[in-house]
Formats: sequence, C-alpha cells, structure tokens
Amino acid sequence: MELLVLAYLGGIVGAALMDMTETVAAGFGIRSGVNAALLGRWAGGLPHGRLRHADILKVPARPGEARLGWAFHFLLGGGGVALAYPAFFQLMGALLPANHLLAGVLFSLTTSVLPWFVLLPCFGWGLFGRRGPRGTNALLAATLSHMPYGLGVGAVIAAGALPLAS
Repeated sequence: MELLVLAYLGGIVGAALMDMTETVAAGFGIRSGVNAALLGRWAGGLPHGRLRHADILKVPARPGEARLGWAFHFLLGGGGVALAYPAFFQLMGALLPANHLLAGVLFSLTTSVLPWFVLLPCFGWGLFGRRGPRGTNALLAATLSHMPYGLGVGAVIAAGALPLAS
C-alpha cells in the first residue's frame, strides 16, 4: 500500500517536472500542441461517450476546460498512471528494482506511448500527432517531457524507501 501512495505522489511530482520540461522545450520550438484547455475539452467529452474527435481544435470550448485539464493531468495522468509503476516491473517478470531513479527513466519511456497511441489520436491528430498542429514534433515533445515524469516517480519512491533518521 505504501508503494502505491509513493507512486501516486511521485506521479504528481513527475507531472510538475514534465510541465517544467515542456516550458523549457517550447523555448527551443519543441511543442506537442497539447495544452490544459485541450486536455480538459477532451476529458470533458469522456462522460458523454466522446473518446475520439476528428480534430479537437474544432470542438467548441467547454466552460472550465482548462481547470478540468489541469486536474486530469495531475490527478489521473500524473498520479494515476504512476500506479502502474509496480505492475510494470511485475509484468516484465522483474522484482521492483533497487535503483528507482533508473527504473523511473525506464518507466517513463513506456509512458511515452500514451500520448503517441492514445491521446494524440483521440485528439484527431493521428499516431504520434503527425496530423496535429505541430506534426511529428509532438512525438519528440511527448518523449522528452515524459523523461522527467519517470524521474519524479522514481525519486519519490526512492526517497520513501530511505530509512528515517532517529
């Protein structure tokens, strides 16, 4: 149970690191085209049975979509996805690694597939976002931003495993 709590908190930390990385990468022209408002617009359609859009940019804005997008990003995308960290290593037939920082980076590479094959296609932008406003730049942006996400997950789990000083 403690591992799941640490993983969830690590996911939230990782999501914050991810956002910082995206901000820096944007300064170099590396952008996915995804933002909190678009994520909220998409998430807001899910309860209405709308998973995929022809082009999310042509969907009318929803009230509060940016707030919903931020909440979705941190609570489900950040924390929720990180709950898969222990399962990821068990499915690979490996025990949880002793080096959670390195394991976090490995985990982050697997989480990169979520935007490539789920989010960007559901936005109507195709695999890897190739039909989106940034083209295949979305592939690089998603991969780059997920690296610090995994580091955040691994760092929080590693810190939680340290013995407390008495």
